[in-house]
Amino acid sequence: MNLLFSNDKRGAYPASWYAATAQHLTPFAPLKGETRADVCIVGAGYTGLSAALHLAESGMDVVLLDAHRVGFGASGRNGGQLGSGQRMDQDALQALMGDAEAAKLWQLAEDAKTLVKDLIARHDIDCDLKPGVAHTGFNTRDVDDLHRYAEHLNARYGYDQIEILDQAGCHDLCPSPAYKGGTLDMGAAHLHPLNYALGLGRAAAAAGVRIFENSHVHHIAPGEPATVQTDQGRVIADHVVLACNGYLGGLDRRVAARVMPINNFIIATEPLGDAADQVLTRDVAVADTKFVVNYFRLSRDRRLLFGGGESYGYKFPADIAAVVRKPMLQIYPHLANVRIDHAWGGTLGITMKRMPYLARLAPNMLSASGYSGHGVGTATHAGQLMALAIRGQAEGFDTLSRVPAPAFPGGTALRSPLLVLAMTWYALRDRLGV
Repeated sequence: MNLLFSNDKRGAYPASWYAATAQHLTPFAPLKGETRADVCIVGAGYTGLSAALHLAESGMDVVLLDAHRVGFGASGRNGGQLGSGQRMDQDALQALMGDAEAAKLWQLAEDAKTLVKDLIARHDIDCDLKPGVAHTGFNTRDVDDLHRYAEHLNARYGYDQIEILDQAGCHDLCPSPAYKGGTLDMGAAHLHPLNYALGLGRAAAAAGVRIFENSHVHHIAPGEPATVQTDQGRVIADHVVLACNGYLGGLDRRVAARVMPINNFIIATEPLGDAADQVLTRDVAVADTKFVVNYFRLSRDRRLLFGGGESYGYKFPADIAAVVRKPMLQIYPHLANVRIDHAWGGTLGITMKRMPYLARLAPNMLSASGYSGHGVGTATHAGQLMALAIRGQAEGFDTLSRVPAPAFPGGTALRSPLLVLAMTWYALRDRLGV
């Protein structure tokens, strides 16, 4: 199954609230015929756009290819949360990598947040950037873990942007009967993910990047230079960057063995008006402690944007709204009669360790993907790190590439059935509160 085309109309953004409120770019023409470039980048999401922008600003000739549109994939469909740290907690990274490497990874994650904020400011990207991400727990154990981790970040890394929330404080912020406490990270942020991607695309084009949409890459011939083949053309390039995440397909077996695509889903309610204060009393985003995580925030027009729900297999469910409404009502039972105006799905990439997979696939070919739901900052930063590596400054890229990245058991044929078994088990634990 080719996930590039199995759930979406070719070359069209999904019918999401993001697409309905986006500041769209004029479409870029597809690649036709042969062209030469210093760097060819495959994939115009955050990773590819950031790499292209930074390389072009350094004076390199860059071609950026996408099978659909700029920001078409997970970059234009996600929950919009710019979280702190890596996807794996720092204490787990300390156990895995040692204190020194874990400290480098923490700093890289902080650099990622700074980079996103700086890019938005420098290129005047109108994407509703707001501070604040809360993490909420369902029971005393979850809340104790959240509080302990906040204290650990403060003591070990000097990170003092997290407010501890007891049950009353959590309820004051997020009036849901489901949560027993949590934390509020004011160093984290949230934004309109598609407008952010389109803003990066606008900046990249202004910097001289040659962007080609509706240009599906189906083969890459390695070499110096390499040849990147599309349906109607090809690029001869000194360097190639793979920035495909969950939409890689069969372009590289080594990456495909370690980065697995999964689907996730979001709904947008009708505008709630004053009733939005019964959902969130401050303009922050929320993610909870379920394994099948619920994540949500209010839009600028006071809708609840709620992500979550379970779905197995690569085809989107026929009724996405019904899939996501179920966990929404577990958090906010009083929204039972609220209308759902938008419902959409997207495909992201996960790894076994839930850490990004950065790899040098050949002397002149780099890849970054597998952000595991933490991609707003990490993917943007990975693009910059690959741009720096191409220019000979590979320290950050090499640090992330040293994180162990085991292949999924069973290879690409069996990894999806095994994931279904694992997700079924963890979903059961979520329901039982284990």
